[in-house]
Amino acid sequence: MTMTSHPQLDNRFALARYRDGTAVRLGLVAGDRIRPVGPDELGAPDLNAFLADVDGWGRLAGLVDRDGPWRALDSVALTAPVEPRQVLQTGANYREHVIELVAAGLTNTSDRTPEEARSFAAKMMDDRAANGEPYFFIGMPACVVGDDEPLALPGYSEVHDWELELAVVIGREAFRVSRDEALSHVAGYTIANDITTRDLVFRKDMKEIGTDWYRAKNAPGFLPTGPFLVPARLVNGSDARVRLDLNGRTMQDSSTSDLLFDIPALVSAASQTMPLLPGDLLLTGSPAGNGQHWKRFLRDGDVMTGSIEGLGTQVVRCVAEDQR
Repeated sequence: MTMTSHPQLDNRFALARYRDGTAVRLGLVAGDRIRPVGPDELGAPDLNAFLADVDGWGRLAGLVDRDGPWRALDSVALTAPVEPRQVLQTGANYREHVIELVAAGLTNTSDRTPEEARSFAAKMMDDRAANGEPYFFIGMPACVVGDDEPLALPGYSEVHDWELELAVVIGREAFRVSRDEALSHVAGYTIANDITTRDLVFRKDMKEIGTDWYRAKNAPGFLPTGPFLVPARLVNGSDARVRLDLNGRTMQDSSTSDLLFDIPALVSAASQTMPLLPGDLLLTGSPAGNGQHWKRFLRDGDVMTGSIEGLGTQVVRCVAEDQR
């Protein structure tokens, strides 16, 4: 296994999970250091039980400046910092991204000028934000991996795409909560890259069914997550910069301030159907700049570097499936 080197955490402290031989341990990260934390330090038997405790982060904060079994962060291999039981994903949730997509379609299929198409699309999105609802679909928790694992690109397609996203990590169980209550159920945030196989999104054998998110988004390792889980109070989720570089070239560069439905709206809406459990992931959508836009998809040897303000950096290396 190749150890991935991560830049220093750009926040006061966070949780991470790291490999210790064949085991995975939970660690407290502060700057360029990490120390193991167990049930005694957590005040809970495991990570998800800790996240359900509104006082948990305060206990860990007290360890940051204490002596203890600290070691260098770059001496360990970090893996996914969460263990969700449910993964919910949000589609079409960045205003400028969706406007671009709708306007491009209208320009190609109608007599509207680009300016008219964009104006029409912008009004559609503003009406949707005011009167519509978020669009959710379900991901497979088994796809959640750390960036210590290479992304194996399945050989059945050549159009595997990236979608860097801010991921909400649920704290206290949330069931039919209001927007005003929603943020009190958010324990923290992490980075997720929602990998998508574009030619599997729409069913070819029965177009009336529509999208097939299971096949398009749920191959092994298709949800690289982490490397850090940062407390919600240390992150400005309403205006965090989201950036993805492919082999050093910037492909996505936006801010969560462009979300059509903000984090309280997403948590509230998602909780109306099914209880959101401690540790669950709720992805907030991806900004413009996917491979579909650039007409450039993932290849063997590619390196994706994704960063979100306050959450550090994720480095994912791509390999052909037969080279895994």
